[in-house]
Amino acid sequence: MTPRDVSGDNSRWSDLDRPPLNTAALRRGLVREGGLWSGVEVVPSTGSTNSDLVARATAGKAAEGAVLVAEEQTAGRGRLDRQWTAPPRSGLFFSVLLTPAEVPVARWGWLPLLTGVAVATGLSRAAGVDTALKWPNDLLVTVGDEERKAGGILAERAGEDGVLVGVGINVTLREEELPVPGAGSLMLAGAVSTDRDPLLRAVLRSLEEWYDRWRAAAGDPTVSGLQETYAAGCATLGRTVRAELPGDRSLVGEAVGVDGDGRLVIATKEGVQEPVGAGDIVHLRPV
Repeated sequence: MTPRDVSGDNSRWSDLDRPPLNTAALRRGLVREGGLWSGVEVVPSTGSTNSDLVARATAGKAAEGAVLVAEEQTAGRGRLDRQWTAPPRSGLFFSVLLTPAEVPVARWGWLPLLTGVAVATGLSRAAGVDTALKWPNDLLVTVGDEERKAGGILAERAGEDGVLVGVGINVTLREEELPVPGAGSLMLAGAVSTDRDPLLRAVLRSLEEWYDRWRAAAGDPTVSGLQETYAAGCATLGRTVRAELPGDRSLVGEAVGVDGDGRLVIATKEGVQEPVGAGDIVHLRPV
């Protein structure tokens, strides 16, 4: 079985429902002259693609548009240092390096939200799954009549001029493989396709489109259409939420908007509208 260029050896075909990614085909489909993606590398296993790519960027060994994909992450990280684990080849676990020199640093906080919009758009096209975004960085799908988390995004600085954006998406996780209650996967949500090659290409092409649009607008969320599009797909808006804030503080109210800095605006029962830029958001009731 040699016609397919894959990472790893033939033993990695042990789960026939989860074939390896085709590295050569991904490069042919994504890396092009004048495009954003400068290289695509797939590794069989690593601790964290974000950590690996940060190290490469810091050492000057990665350029903008570098994409690092892992068939398995053993120490994947989410927000608040939460762990992200999944069986080998059951999802898409990747990081990209971006250097948005045209955009003021004050607007770089939009990158996780931009990535969420891009991922949701790409998966809708390629997997036929309706997705929603939970502020600031979770991807939600519906399994039965239950809203579940199927993916997450983590952005962090890489030196003075770079941002690393890591994405994890559960693709073929079965019910018994879910790491925590409330988790889901594209397969459980009824995806029309769980072939990870076209899914990854669709997500990265969508990310390139949105990033180019945002960068051309100097990061302006209104001019680029990002703020409006994010709000339209955000499942958090219109709900009663509890924000767990730094310093052991919490805030309860209705999520009424996302402001120009990408912060979630919460209206409390006292009539105060407070923007939240960092924190853990809990949906307290369905839409």
